[in-house]
Amino acid sequence: MEVCFFCFSFSVSAMQMQEWLRSLRPSGDGVGKSEVLDIRSLLPSLPSSFSFSSLSLSSPSLIGLGAVASLTVYWLVTRPRPIRPPCDLQAQSVPVQGDSCCRRSALLKDDNLLDFYHEDTKTVYDVFQRGLRIAGEGPCLGFRKPGEPYQWISYKEVAERAQVLGSGLLAKRCLIQPNSNQFVGIFAQNRAEWTIAELACYTFSMAVVPLYDTLGLEAIVHILKLAEISLVICDQEEKAACLMGNKEKGLTPALSCLVLFNPVSTALVERGKNCGVEVLHLSQIMPPQPQDLAVVCFTSGTTGTIHFIFQNILNLQMEFMSEHVTMFCHGARVGFYQGDISLLMDDIKTLKPTFFPVVPRIINRIYDKILGSVTSPLRRAILHYAVRRKQAELSSGIVRNNSVWDRLVFNKIQASLGGNVRFILTASAPISPTVLSFLRAALGCLIFEGYGQTECTAGCTFSMPGDWSAGHVGAPLPCARVKLTDIPDMNYYAKNGKGEICVQGPSVFQGYLHDQERTAEALDSEGWLHTGDVGQWLPNGTLQIIDRKKHIFKLSQGEYIAPEKIENVYMRCVPVLQVFVHGEHLQSYLIGIVVPDPEVFVGWVKGKGIVGSYEELCQNPDVKKAVLEDMTAVGKEAGLKSFEQVKHAQC
Repeated sequence: MEVCFFCFSFSVSAMQMQEWLRSLRPSGDGVGKSEVLDIRSLLPSLPSSFSFSSLSLSSPSLIGLGAVASLTVYWLVTRPRPIRPPCDLQAQSVPVQGDSCCRRSALLKDDNLLDFYHEDTKTVYDVFQRGLRIAGEGPCLGFRKPGEPYQWISYKEVAERAQVLGSGLLAKRCLIQPNSNQFVGIFAQNRAEWTIAELACYTFSMAVVPLYDTLGLEAIVHILKLAEISLVICDQEEKAACLMGNKEKGLTPALSCLVLFNPVSTALVERGKNCGVEVLHLSQIMPPQPQDLAVVCFTSGTTGTIHFIFQNILNLQMEFMSEHVTMFCHGARVGFYQGDISLLMDDIKTLKPTFFPVVPRIINRIYDKILGSVTSPLRRAILHYAVRRKQAELSSGIVRNNSVWDRLVFNKIQASLGGNVRFILTASAPISPTVLSFLRAALGCLIFEGYGQTECTAGCTFSMPGDWSAGHVGAPLPCARVKLTDIPDMNYYAKNGKGEICVQGPSVFQGYLHDQERTAEALDSEGWLHTGDVGQWLPNGTLQIIDRKKHIFKLSQGEYIAPEKIENVYMRCVPVLQVFVHGEHLQSYLIGIVVPDPEVFVGWVKGKGIVGSYEELCQNPDVKKAVLEDMTAVGKEAGLKSFEQVKHAQC
């Protein structure tokens, strides 16, 4: 930015000087009253009878005084300003009806929770329609091919495609009738067509059931049978063929129609005819109510069994983790990656996002990559000094990416995410306070952390703007009440500010499909959702997660781990007598402590060409590797997912 200096004629009275200062006050943004007072504070106290005209100043003095005044005004206009928090950061939540164990957001005027952000958006259908009114022909969904820029579909075109797809499904008689009890499966990677199919269901009051590869074949069959799904929309022919194979085996009798995003082969169409499944390509293909079913999600419980969660459209309106729904509400554009995780960083650089929702695992990778790239002691010292200087600004509420440290140290880091990121949201698993504080400084953008579960439509607490401290998950959202209840067995008592986290409000789910027993376990008679997590209230009204009520934990990527189930699998290994599986929420993998079976261990190892005593073999790296490989093979055979497999084992 170029700075121009002007010479002022200072043969003006003190009153004229005040008028000049007053003229700096803008009608909108810019220098306000406080800034004008700052300028006045820089001037010496002058007698009321004093006049600048009484001074006899040389031309260089006048020029210098004018330059100083201009610099002062420029600094006040351009200096970084702290973000003003929306409430007192020392009291981010308040007790409900005087009960300190139960708290709600300080952003609310009273104990009545927030049902809708906007009165004209009470359903997910309404959310997109609002975005359509705002953006119209503006870009909505973006996609790209390798080496090419992003291509965009407008809001108007997305709405038209959703309407055509929904009506086409009905015209093809793929669905019995449009209602919220009609479940539509979507078995595909995140892409523009996924969102269009989702909106098509909402447009005709049908419920979406997302299906993912990570669920595993057994879980997908269970879902299709339990929900009696007749229609599944797929991206690839391989997935459609897999689903058709289940139909041929009689495992999913209700399945009758498959719709594909990608081209369909004649062989697959003929195969479908032989087993009663109509196969269509996407090209061949009544606003809902707030209480209607919108989406059906599956979550793993404490035993590893898949549970069927159903939530109404009002729930989804409250779900802050439904990023694309939130973005649509404001007419924003949403870009999708190419489908290849190895090309993700290239997609990010090309898209140049301003809002970036991300799981802690990705944040940890960015952190590790930054530190790993700094090898020399001098560069490492400069990096940590720059971080401390930026963190000092953060403690004052200033968040920016244009400081001298950003230009000298952090510009490449910020450019790796496109250079335009202003807002990062992380959730699904805890994140290390060290990593969070470091990246807030290095990336120079707002980074918020949230907490919740699928059963409370993802979010129930959220860190407050202006509060850049770490080690907590924020205060309750305006749509939720959060309370702590006693856990005597673990010596946690609500009167001490510790206990099981319970959530109540319009964002809480309706229950598990066809499973009243588990619904009763999760929801009590007053509608409180018992999360199974243990938390404590901090003095400023924020919530800190400190434990887990049941023997289950999350890894950094947000996946629940039931260690007892994994241990039972690994004990099937020949050389293993006992095994202990351990993981932490700040790590992305599991470790195991193995007790080899003395009766068979030595002989088993000898069969692999390694000899020695029991104690010697337990310390042998090659033996440890062999034991781990055997455990991995048995785990794979038993159907353990990759994140459930132990990555390091100690005998």
